[in-house]
Amino acid sequence: MGIFDAMNTSVGGLQAQSFALQNISGNIANSSTTGYKGIGTSFVDLIPDASVPSKQVAGGVTANAKATITSQGTISSSSVATNMAITGDGFFSVQKASGVVDNVPVFDGVNYYTRRGDFQLNSNGNLVNGAGYYLMGVTVDPKTGNPTGSVPTVLQFQNNFVPAQATTSIQYGANLPTQPKTVASSTAASGTLVASGGLDPADFATNPLPVGSPAPRKDATFTGGAASNSVPGPITAATKLSGTAPSDSLTTGFAAGDTIIVGTSPATTITITAAGGLHDATHVPADGTVGDLLAAIGTATGVAPTISASNGAITFHTGTAQDLSITSTASAFSALGLTSPVTQARGTGTVGTGTVIGNDVATFTKESISGGAVTAYNASGTPVDLQLRWAKTDSASLGAGHSDTWNLFYQTDPNATGTQTAWVNTGQAFTFASDGSLTSPSGSGITINNVSVSGQQLGSVAFNISSGGLTQYASTSGAVTINTITQNGYAAGQLRSVSVSNNGLVIGTFSNGQNLDLAQVTLSHFNGTNYLKAMDGGAYAVTDQSGPAIAGASGTISGSSLEGSNTDIADEFTKLIVTQQAYSANTKVITTANSMVQDLLNVLR
Repeated sequence: MGIFDAMNTSVGGLQAQSFALQNISGNIANSSTTGYKGIGTSFVDLIPDASVPSKQVAGGVTANAKATITSQGTISSSSVATNMAITGDGFFSVQKASGVVDNVPVFDGVNYYTRRGDFQLNSNGNLVNGAGYYLMGVTVDPKTGNPTGSVPTVLQFQNNFVPAQATTSIQYGANLPTQPKTVASSTAASGTLVASGGLDPADFATNPLPVGSPAPRKDATFTGGAASNSVPGPITAATKLSGTAPSDSLTTGFAAGDTIIVGTSPATTITITAAGGLHDATHVPADGTVGDLLAAIGTATGVAPTISASNGAITFHTGTAQDLSITSTASAFSALGLTSPVTQARGTGTVGTGTVIGNDVATFTKESISGGAVTAYNASGTPVDLQLRWAKTDSASLGAGHSDTWNLFYQTDPNATGTQTAWVNTGQAFTFASDGSLTSPSGSGITINNVSVSGQQLGSVAFNISSGGLTQYASTSGAVTINTITQNGYAAGQLRSVSVSNNGLVIGTFSNGQNLDLAQVTLSHFNGTNYLKAMDGGAYAVTDQSGPAIAGASGTISGSSLEGSNTDIADEFTKLIVTQQAYSANTKVITTANSMVQDLLNVLR
């Protein structure tokens, strides 16, 4: 019976090779199919039972399908924003529509699994792949970014609307110049805060420093009587301190050794030296001029005195550092129209109000620099232009006891006039160390309370500064260098398009310019992946051998990408040649066995 068994075995071999050929042809046909997983062939020998090993024969063969589901296809980029691919382990969860009612797909609740990621948005807002399977995932609250559930459902994005969100925080990063170049700094008297690029509250009708700040001292003036000249007419800056009449000189001249004491604490003594003698900030030669003497006094007070062109009367300024005090025992002092001691108290401004009124806007603009601007939103989504300005309120360049300190202001009413509030001081002193680092405030920022811009109420806004985000370094421009200025508010918006990020988030682009998370694409994996049942369109169904789907996977999602077929054309052609040869060999066995049977029959005849 061996000949007939051989024929049966060869027929089985033909069937097995035909099965392999069918798989090869399918793999070649799907070599360009997105996410296709090739099916190989596994041959299993069929050994007939034998009483003893010496009687064992080779037996037949059968062919089984060999899945390659776990074999990765090539990942390539895609121009479609909703296409996605999985690198590594995992499957997209999908469902197939069982019907359509009123143009809306109906689902039977059966989940399938696929790696075919050519999803696109259809007219109903579902993400559907090229095989007609609907993507599943977990929706996300666009305002909080938190998932709204834990069980994946068929995703739909249609007419999504995001409500307005009020601005509650501003992220800010900038470098403030060590020496600000304000409009006023170029013309201010040297040695003053304004000349250092700062803001002098004494220049304002209402003190703009934080509420409760001490009232600033203001400059006051003292004007003496008419000075005496040896020649007809008033004295001038060119009039000599001593001379022989008739000449342009004081009627009573200063002599070497005369002194003039300016101020009390500290006091500066100006000494008259001999003609042609020492001339500096505290020494004036007797043959010098009235202008030389007044310049020395101005250096001590901080503000240069002036001479009236009509009668030669001298006007002195107190400055803001201390009250005016000038004393002298020199007889020539009276020739200047002065009686020792000359005293004048400084003026007094107002305590800090924390605001800049309309009447002070021009001064404020000249003594501060722009800190940038950002569009902010109130609770109803109304946009406002939030303008910021920095004003330096103290400068370490002024000497001991001073530090580099700034105040931040925001514009509350761009049209303010008179006593209406135009700008508001945030109330925080920003202080910097000599190395440019921020020393105060020490936290991550401040809270600006009751923010109102152009009549729109924003409420409390956190002004956040990252570590090292606000510095004070030298800058040739003398302006603020803005590195970051963003806020978290936005107007209401309508969904315009969706895309998929590289972490599997479905992101919606809205008409208000916001890109917000809408859903998280979920992945599943199986303990017996290669035992899944293949369905049309690159989908797989759960079997007893595959085990149930397990939420989560080690693979990662890449947006705007596609996984190609995992079949290799060259490899399939190699298999094709081998299969063809095996098939031909089996037909040869059948032909040979048939010839042997014919020979046997001929013997019997």
